[in-house]
Amino acid sequence: MAPEGTYDLAVIGGGINGCGVARDAQGRGLKVFLAEMGDLAGATSSASTKLIHGGLRYLEYYEFRLVREALIEREVLLASAPHIIWPLRFVLPHHKGLRPWPVIRLGLFLYDHLGGRRVLPPTRSLNLQRDPAGKGLDPRFRRAFEYSDCWVEDSRLVVLNARDAAERGADIRTRTKCISARREGSLWRLTLEDQRDGVRYDIVAAGLINAGGPWVSEIVADVVGLNAPQKVRLVKGSHIVVDRLFDHERAYIFQNTDGRICFAVPYEQDFTLIGTTDEDFTGDPATVAASEEETRYLLSAVSEYLAAPLSRDRVRWSFAGVRPLYDDGASKAQEATRDYVLTIDEPQGSAPLLSILGGKITTYRRLAEAVLERLAHVYPHMRAAWTRAARLPGGAIPVEGFAEWVDSIAARYAFLPARLLHRLCRAYGDRVERLLDGVTSVADLGRDFGSGLSEREVAYLMREEWAETADDVLWRRSRLGLRFGRGEAAALDAHMRSVRGPAAQVTQ
Repeated sequence: MAPEGTYDLAVIGGGINGCGVARDAQGRGLKVFLAEMGDLAGATSSASTKLIHGGLRYLEYYEFRLVREALIEREVLLASAPHIIWPLRFVLPHHKGLRPWPVIRLGLFLYDHLGGRRVLPPTRSLNLQRDPAGKGLDPRFRRAFEYSDCWVEDSRLVVLNARDAAERGADIRTRTKCISARREGSLWRLTLEDQRDGVRYDIVAAGLINAGGPWVSEIVADVVGLNAPQKVRLVKGSHIVVDRLFDHERAYIFQNTDGRICFAVPYEQDFTLIGTTDEDFTGDPATVAASEEETRYLLSAVSEYLAAPLSRDRVRWSFAGVRPLYDDGASKAQEATRDYVLTIDEPQGSAPLLSILGGKITTYRRLAEAVLERLAHVYPHMRAAWTRAARLPGGAIPVEGFAEWVDSIAARYAFLPARLLHRLCRAYGDRVERLLDGVTSVADLGRDFGSGLSEREVAYLMREEWAETADDVLWRRSRLGLRFGRGEAAALDAHMRSVRGPAAQVTQ
């Protein structure tokens, strides 16, 4: 049934920023409505390099405030969701002729100390002729630095923020498009359309957040009917996934001769994720895809460092996203700031519209706090900031000792394959026991759609995490799409359609 009534805050956009704001605001006592026209994390927020990081290269552009904030957030986020965020060591080979060794060392010294690092280990030097990290690299690379950042399951981070918001009382509506938003004095009236059946309905809210990502300008111009922000720069970033390149769990950061950098990151056990590109984008963000030119660029950039170059047939998957960056006038896309900028439209006595430009997945939590700080005058009853020390759903597990925790779970479910149980623990954290409640044998999981994806898990994702299609499950709630064939994906989609019904909604 369509929701009715008045909300304190309406949020357009179910990416990381929108869901982060919704969670924070609901936890402060506001009544929140969030509308996402597709699936949660359906665009930019599922197309990142999957890193929680300070952004080492941003030091070159003197973005010390951004780097410091992001470095602080690394360990805050690690503590909040250690099942989907975990430490990752990065190997930075020294490339003679590019950034000098002392300059890199200075940058890493700042990187180690700007953010008050407490949990993650510091930088160290490597001899690539002796360290296993040198295996597979061109032997001309003889030394490297190794430093810390973190990995994140980006789309799951979005979903868990939405899940937490919903459990605190927020109204999260996916496949719901905002058709129009008009001021009525001190309130906004939003007309929304359910994309499943075309039904339209209205809500009213005291404040409106535009977290539309690459559609941020379209929402202002076409939905709200105001002049769109002029300082938005759409930048495309593409990635490729290849067969696993290295026999260890460390990532690499490679310097390119064009001044850019490229990551090669362990991915889903059997693969390596390579990215990203930076190029200005025009067109429909919904149709963005990695081009052949970008694929060749990434293959070439990594091959520069490898003993055996990568061929095109090694690519198993590619994806791309569009970042709505703040246009700071940088001449090159890779030099444009990744900092967030909040613009507010609030004629005297009228309901505020706050639009979010830029930002990194790493700083989404602080961005949400900044949004609510800007709107504090609208909500004098709003409670204080709270998310810094709060766990996300599933996150009530040890920050260190994940393997030992998995072993304790495995002792109770010894009949499940170890690889499957590890994946479930990574995806759901302590909520794996909610998913497996009552399961006493593999048969209790129901139908296996492929690669260990069971009927029970699919039901959980539909009930708890807004999944409605095979793509939702295979490419955003997991990355099992890398292992599924077309026939398996079609069978999963048919099953989900058969059980979904015409008006399925996630439990609040």
